[in-house]
Amino acid sequence: MTPLLLFVGTLLLSLWATMRFKGTYHRYVNMPASSGITGAEAAARVLDRAGIHDVEIVAADGFLGDHYDPANKRLVLSRENYLGTSVAALGVAAHECGHAIQHKIAYAPLQWRMAAVGITGVASQVVTILPWLGFFGGFFNSVVALWIMAVSWGILMLFQLITLPVEFDASRRAKAILGGMSFIRDGEEAEGVSKTLDAAGWTYVAAFVTSLAYMLWYLLPLLTGRRSED
Repeated sequence: MTPLLLFVGTLLLSLWATMRFKGTYHRYVNMPASSGITGAEAAARVLDRAGIHDVEIVAADGFLGDHYDPANKRLVLSRENYLGTSVAALGVAAHECGHAIQHKIAYAPLQWRMAAVGITGVASQVVTILPWLGFFGGFFNSVVALWIMAVSWGILMLFQLITLPVEFDASRRAKAILGGMSFIRDGEEAEGVSKTLDAAGWTYVAAFVTSLAYMLWYLLPLLTGRRSED
């Protein structure tokens, strides 16, 4: 019963965070920013002001696939945000610029996250594949398998923990940049940017809580010398 509750609980938390962000984004993507500039134009001006001239700004298909790629120095915006002039579009664009600025100044948590990408990818594959092996071979119930799962979820948990300051710092920078460069007005527009980015932040909190819960699920029985019989 306990595994089912854990799965349902973390799933509901993730769904709540995702739906909250999507709902907030859809609300403010329909609010035009008074500056009238697009997300791509805002990103270009922000990067130029920060002295960053080697980052490519590109548009990509897909809903909210916005991200900064430090390996290739590429700032990717979904077409809705690349071409859009809404409060939400400018908020997302400035947030990704925040990551580019972090990269330029060698912001420590971003450096840690970049260094952990490889091992995190391996851990993600382990927690996906190993339970299926257990269903067919019985290996999943062994102490070795439980340790592997606990360590793998621990790696994912640490990655998500490092991600929190990276994302919240980028959002903080975005709010200050947009106001300081007069891309948005105080009041309703600034509130829209803040709510959009804060809602996005909850998706990362949910990911951290989920990885922490699964790590503890596998780790605690090992440390206490017993396994759950639920």
